Amino acid sequence: MEAMIRVLLVNEIRLLCNVIAAVLEDEPDMEVVGCATSVDQALELTSRSDVILVNSRMSDGATLKLIRAVTEAELPTKVLALGLAESKEQILPYVEAGAAGYVLKDDSVDDLLERIRGAHAGRAPVSPKIAAALMSRVAEYAQLLDEVETGVGEADDLTAREQEILELIGQGLTNQQIAERLVIEVGTVKNHVHSILQKLDASTRHEAAATWAVIKEGENAGSTVRE
Repeated sequence: MEAMIRVLLVNEIRLLCNVIAAVLEDEPDMEVVGCATSVDQALELTSRSDVILVNSRMSDGATLKLIRAVTEAELPTKVLALGLAESKEQILPYVEAGAAGYVLKDDSVDDLLERIRGAHAGRAPVSPKIAAALMSRVAEYAQLLDEVETGVGEADDLTAREQEILELIGQGLTNQQIAERLVIEVGTVKNHVHSILQKLDASTRHEAAATWAVIKEGENAGSTVRE
């Protein structure tokens, strides 16, 4: 008999968690190990799970925080983001954070079950559109890294506040969420974002956050070499 797929559900709405759990428990090869409503609860149960199914719409960027935490811990657990639209703007941040895959908001129950089984088996099916977007993003990162190494795209002119906002953008927070986190007006956040885009010569928020991440990685690597 094959080992059961241990699934951890993460959703701030307990009712939805219970409904999905009831569906999965009917499958002979799946076992729900818990329904967490926060990142902290999820991390406590992560070691007991093979696949984590997390709602993509958790507040305050919690979904991306969880995905990054699992990825950085180098755990074998696979994370699936639930409830996305099939657009690269929505999907890429989760894949870049380390998600093994995603479940679209229009997917059926059968699709959900297949995604879970696929993630557990090490498969990461994506549509041709998303695959093309991923390849394009890889090329962008390669260019950004080259710019950092050649001294182009330095971020020395960024203020401490702008750097702080960039970090939050990288965590997936919206302008409204950033304003609430930093206790400032949304308009102030927008002004900072506009300034950041100009200084980094970036066309989008995600591009700016990616540029900053590469620059910081380059600085850290340089610091390690000097040590």
